[in-house]
Amino acid sequence: MLLKKLTLFCCLFISLQAISQTTTISGTLDDSTAQRKVSNAVVALMERKDSTLVSFVRTKVDGNFLLNVKMAGDYILLILHPQFADYVEDITIGKADIQLAKISLTSKSKLLETVVLNSVSSIRVKGDTTIYTADSFKVSANANVEELLKKLPGIQVDKNGKITALGQSVEKVLVDGEEFFGDDPGMAVKNLRADAVKEVQVFDKKSDQATFTGIDDGNTKKTINLKLKDNKKSGYFGKIDLSGGPLKNRDDRYNNNILYSNFKGKRKLSAFVLNGNTGQDGLSWRDSDQYGGNDNMSMEVDEENGNTFFSRSSGGNDDEPYVDTENGFTTNVNAGLQYSNKWNAKKSLNLSPKFNSQIYDNDIRSFVQTQLQNDSVLNNNNATSSHINRNNIKLSGIYEIKLDSNNSIKITARQNFYNIESDENSTSETTGKNGNLKNSVARMFRLESEKQAMGGSILFKRKFAKPRRTISLNTDFANIESNGQNFLQTVNNDFIAGTTLPVNQQFDNNRTSNNFTAAIVYTEPLGKKYALLLGHEVKLIKGSNNQNAYSFTQSTGKYDQTVDSLTNNFDQQIIVQQPSAKISYNHKKIKVNAGSGFGITKFDFLDKTFNKDYNRKFTNIFPTAGFNYTYKPNHTINVTYRGATRQPTLLQLQPLRNNNDQFNQYIGNPDLKQSFTNTVDISHNSYNFIKDVWSYASLNASSVSNAITNIRNIDAASGKITFQPVNTNGNLNVGLWSGIGFKAKKINTRFQLSPSLNYSKFADIINNQISFSETLSSSLGFYANKGKEKKYDFSVNSNFGFNRNTNAQIIGANSFRTLRSGLSGLVYLKKVWSIEFDYAYQARQKTLQLSEDLNFQLLNAKIQRTFAKDVFTVYIIARDILNQNIGISQNFYGNTYSQTINDRLQRYFLLGFRWDFKTKAEIKK
Repeated sequence: MLLKKLTLFCCLFISLQAISQTTTISGTLDDSTAQRKVSNAVVALMERKDSTLVSFVRTKVDGNFLLNVKMAGDYILLILHPQFADYVEDITIGKADIQLAKISLTSKSKLLETVVLNSVSSIRVKGDTTIYTADSFKVSANANVEELLKKLPGIQVDKNGKITALGQSVEKVLVDGEEFFGDDPGMAVKNLRADAVKEVQVFDKKSDQATFTGIDDGNTKKTINLKLKDNKKSGYFGKIDLSGGPLKNRDDRYNNNILYSNFKGKRKLSAFVLNGNTGQDGLSWRDSDQYGGNDNMSMEVDEENGNTFFSRSSGGNDDEPYVDTENGFTTNVNAGLQYSNKWNAKKSLNLSPKFNSQIYDNDIRSFVQTQLQNDSVLNNNNATSSHINRNNIKLSGIYEIKLDSNNSIKITARQNFYNIESDENSTSETTGKNGNLKNSVARMFRLESEKQAMGGSILFKRKFAKPRRTISLNTDFANIESNGQNFLQTVNNDFIAGTTLPVNQQFDNNRTSNNFTAAIVYTEPLGKKYALLLGHEVKLIKGSNNQNAYSFTQSTGKYDQTVDSLTNNFDQQIIVQQPSAKISYNHKKIKVNAGSGFGITKFDFLDKTFNKDYNRKFTNIFPTAGFNYTYKPNHTINVTYRGATRQPTLLQLQPLRNNNDQFNQYIGNPDLKQSFTNTVDISHNSYNFIKDVWSYASLNASSVSNAITNIRNIDAASGKITFQPVNTNGNLNVGLWSGIGFKAKKINTRFQLSPSLNYSKFADIINNQISFSETLSSSLGFYANKGKEKKYDFSVNSNFGFNRNTNAQIIGANSFRTLRSGLSGLVYLKKVWSIEFDYAYQARQKTLQLSEDLNFQLLNAKIQRTFAKDVFTVYIIARDILNQNIGISQNFYGNTYSQTINDRLQRYFLLGFRWDFKTKAEIKK
C-alpha cells in the first residue's frame, strides 16, 4: 500500500515538475498593408529535425496568440491563413518565456502585385538597401562584374577601378555576404562573371557590434554585396584569358588572367593568377587601416584640411615608395586562394592567402609655382626617375562558431610579409620671378626594406533570454616590425649663399609597433521602444623607432662615420580609456539614437637621443546621434551627427630628423593642442516602383576647431621652405551630392542626372600671416543608356564642372571650367561577332599659370568572335588609338599651383584568346 502511494506521489511530482517547466511563446499578428490585426490564423510549432507537429493554436480577435511548449529545443514556427502568405521562422526555445516581436503578414493579393512589379522592375529599395536585378542590365558576353556596375544607375567606376555608389566610395565588395579574397573591391568586380550575379545590393555595412546589438555606433562602410544565382552555387566556373601584342620602343605588352571557382553547398573554393604589364591588375598593395591604424612612424603628416606634406618629392615615405599604377609602367604577378565553408549552420571558416609582386618604372616631371603677397614668385622644376621592385605575401583567416542559439565566437587572424627595393634619381631647380637661379638639388635615394605585420581579433557575443539584452567582448591586437637600409647621395647648391653641400650617407632603420585593444559592450532594453548601450574600451599602443646614420669615408670606402645629428631613437606608449553610453529608440517608421564616448589618453613619448620625455594627457569626446525616418515604403530620410577630438601625432610633436631635402624642412611643435571636428550628414533616398524613378541627395558639413595645419615659412631669397604644424580655427567643408534617374519606357532608355556642389575653407599660414583659402567646385553629370539584348548597347555620359580657388597670397582668383564627355557602345553582328568601343573627351580651361587649354581624347576598341555558345572567344583590343593618353595632372592648394607629367602607357594592341568554362549542366541550359 505504501509502495503504491509512493509511486503515485512520484508520478504526480514528475507531472507537476513538467508543468512547471513549460515555456510559453506569445506574439501578435497584423496585416502589413491594412495595418489591422489578423484573427483566426493558425500558429503551429514543429520539430526542426523532422517537421513533426508539436502544438498549435489560433489567433484571437486582437491578433494575439499563446503557445505552450514542454521541452526546450530547435523548432519551426509556421503561421497559416487563407488570405495571407505563409510565414515560416526558425526558433530556439530554452527555459525562459519568449515574447516575439510583432509579426506582419503580407496579403496574397499584395504579394502577387509585388511579384508582377518585380518582374519588370530593375531596382528596388528594401530598408536601407538598394537592390539591382542584374539581368535587367545588359552587358557583353562573358562580361565581368565591373562592366555590370558601370551600367547601374547611381554607381560609377572610374578609370582606376575606384567604385562610387550614391555619392560615396565603396570600401567593401562581398560575395553572398562574405569577403572574397580579403576586402579588396577590385578582386571580385574584375574577375567574377556578370552572368553569375543575381542581385547587386548596395548598403552601408554596420560594424559587427552594431549589427549584433541593433544600436548604430556610427561606424559604417559603403558596401556592395554580389548575390550569386542559385545555379552558380553548385558546380564550377572560371576563365583562362591570354593576350599579347608588340609595342615599339618598349617591351611587348601582355595580360594573362586565370580564375577558377568551385561551389558545393556552403563550400566555396576560388583561385586566381594574374600576370601582365598593362597596369591593369586592379589589386591593392597596402592594408590601410587593417592593423589598427597608422603606426605613427612614417614621415607622412595627415592633416585635417586636406593638405599632405611628404618628405620626398615622389609622394612616398621612408619605408614605402609611392606607386601610381595609372601612370608609369607596371609588371605584376598576383595569385591567391579563397576557401570558405559552413558546417551545420554553426561553424564557418574563411581562408585567403595571396601573393603580389610589382616591378614599377616611371619618369616624372613636375612644376610647382608658389606666389607670395609681396609679388614674388618661386618656381620649382623637378625631374624624377624611379624604379621599384616589391612583393608581399598576405595570409588571412576568419573562423566563426555559434556555441548555441545565444552565444558565438568570431576569430580573425592576419599575417603579412613585405619586401621592397627602390631606386630614385632626381634633379630640381628653384628660380625666382625673373628666372634667377636660387638653388638646385641632385639626389639619388635607394631603399631596401623588409616588413612583417601580424594581427588578430576575438569577438564573443551573447544574447540573453530577454530580447535585446546582449553583451559582447572584443579583443584586437596588431604587431608591425620593419627593418630597412637607405642610401642617400645628394648635392645641394645654394646660389644665394654661394655654398655647395654634398651628402653621401647610409641609414639603418628598425621600427616596431604593438597595439592591443579590449572592449566590452552591454545593451539593455528600456521597454519595447528604447534600449541602452554601455561600453568601455581600453587601448594600449607601444612603439619604438631606431634610426642610425653613417657618412661615407673616402679613405676606407665604407659608411663607418656616425652622424649624431641624424640619429633617431624614440619610444612611445599610449594608453586610452574610453567609456561610452548611447540610447536608441525604434518604433515603426522612426529610429533614433544618441550618445557619447569619452576618451582619456595618456601619451608618453621618450626621445632617447636627446633624453627628452614628453608626457601629455588628453580628454577626448566622441558624441554621436542618428535619426532615420522611413515615411513611406522605399522613401527614407537619414540624419547623423559625429563629433570627435583628435590629438597630435608623434611626428607632429617631434618629427624624425632627416636631410632628404635641405630646402624643404619639417620641424615639430610640442605645444600642439588637440582638435575637435563636428560632422553632420543628411541624406534622402527614394524609389518609385511603378514609375521606375529613383533619387538620392546627401548633404555633408564639417567644421574643425583647433585644426592642425602646417605653417610655411618661405624664404623668397633662397627658396628654402620650413614646415611646422600649428593650431588654427575657421576650417569648414560643405558638400552636396544628388542624383535622379528614370526610365523612359516608350523609348526604353535610362537617364540619370547628377548635380553636386562643394565649398571648402581652411586657414593657410605663410610667413606668420594667416589667410584663408576658399575653394568652390560644382558639377553637373548626365548619363543615358539604351540597349537591346544581343543587338546593341549604347551609353553616353557628360560631366561639366566649374572650380574657383582664392587666397590672399594670390592676385586674382584661379578659376577654370572642365568638361568630361564619353560615348561607349557595343554592337552584335550575327550574335557571335561584336564590336565594342569607348570614347572620352576631356577639356580643362587655361588658368593664370597655364597659358593654353588642356584637351585630349581617348579612344579604345575591341572586336571579338565567340564560339561554342560563348565558351571560346578570340579578340583584338586597341588601346589609346589616337595616341593622346597623357599623364598630366594639375592641382591648386592655397598659394601653390602644381603640374605633374608622368610616363604613361600609350597606344598598344593585344590579340587574345579566352575560354570561359562552367559546369556542363549549365552549358546545356
